[in-house]
Amino acid sequence: MLVTPIQQSLTFEQFIQLELEEGGRYELIDGEVVRFLPIRRHEDIADYLIRRFDREVERLNLNYRVSGRIVLQTLTETGKEQGRQPDVTVVNKTLWESQPMTYAALPEPPQLVVEVVSTNWEDDYVDKLAEYARLGIPEYWIVDYLAIASRSHLGNPKEPTVFVYVLDEEGVYSQNAYRQKDTIVSPTFPELQVLAQDILD
Repeated sequence: MLVTPIQQSLTFEQFIQLELEEGGRYELIDGEVVRFLPIRRHEDIADYLIRRFDREVERLNLNYRVSGRIVLQTLTETGKEQGRQPDVTVVNKTLWESQPMTYAALPEPPQLVVEVVSTNWEDDYVDKLAEYARLGIPEYWIVDYLAIASRSHLGNPKEPTVFVYVLDEEGVYSQNAYRQKDTIVSPTFPELQVLAQDILD
């Protein structure tokens, strides 16, 4: 993934008002706009999950909207505003439709977000994990299809893994790891039938 810093010292409100070039994803990190250009495999995995989630929403008539273009306002431990754009976001459809003409962040946390890991893997495993817990996102997936994170996360030997983090009542994530033919368990989509290898391959 190519990462390009663009501009510094912006607030979140200034960030979402920017007119940015098409292509890639943009996040606000420590006041700086950063453009990410994912490789095709990264995009394929995100698109696959969007399709699978959309099918579940339609099949069960769930009140969700699934997108890869939603920007979230998060906070660091010191209270600094960040703008994050997960690879996949599942949001309450009523919440999404409540402000159809606004660019602002959602007034409440989405139900589920997915990050597909790239070379900046510590963002997903450390920074975003903490920010998403702080925001109160009930379910967070990390898809490490390259097994790029450290052994402290992936074990030894390292192998591609899908992690599903579920937020408890104290605002702390518990983690489940899924590999190869493991069936992923999702509180948001309890009837979802997908194996880890379906995503990782």
